[in-house]
Amino acid sequence: DAYTLGQHIRKRFRASQRHSKGRGVAIAIKSVAGHILFACSVGESGDVNLESWSCIEGMIATAIKTGHSSYYIERSLASRGRNPEQIGLGFPEYRLDGGAFPIWLTNVTATPVAVAAAYGESSQEDHQLIVKSIRDYLIKVGDEAMGEGSPRSTHRRVASVASMR
Repeated sequence: DAYTLGQHIRKRFRASQRHSKGRGVAIAIKSVAGHILFACSVGESGDVNLESWSCIEGMIATAIKTGHSSYYIERSLASRGRNPEQIGLGFPEYRLDGGAFPIWLTNVTATPVAVAAAYGESSQEDHQLIVKSIRDYLIKVGDEAMGEGSPRSTHRRVASVASMR
């Protein structure tokens, strides 16, 4: 569930070098319908403020509109020398900072059901925080649901996260 995933992201950040250096992060999981499923900030520095939450909203909007992570869209546009406005991602509604990742269900292919996002440092670090947390969460859920001796189903879930952008 979203709360458990959010706590997993929070725990991973608290164990990171970023946190030990006194950095902060804003974390949110939001449904495509706009419902806040999880939100928290971690850290005692001034890294997380109202602007952080505005950035998260824009990153989530990007992931919902494109069906891809905000980091993938950021890198894809940069590699082609294009800007966000050229593909309908105008600022400030959309942001390309890299920490929003769409969450899809196998039987719901039209749109992601939710987006997990983090904002606090570099796009790549925020993206990695979310992706690694989702991967670890899926492994944990798979192990609990299937028993420890079922790597095949867990591997499929992890492979689908790794291939998602």
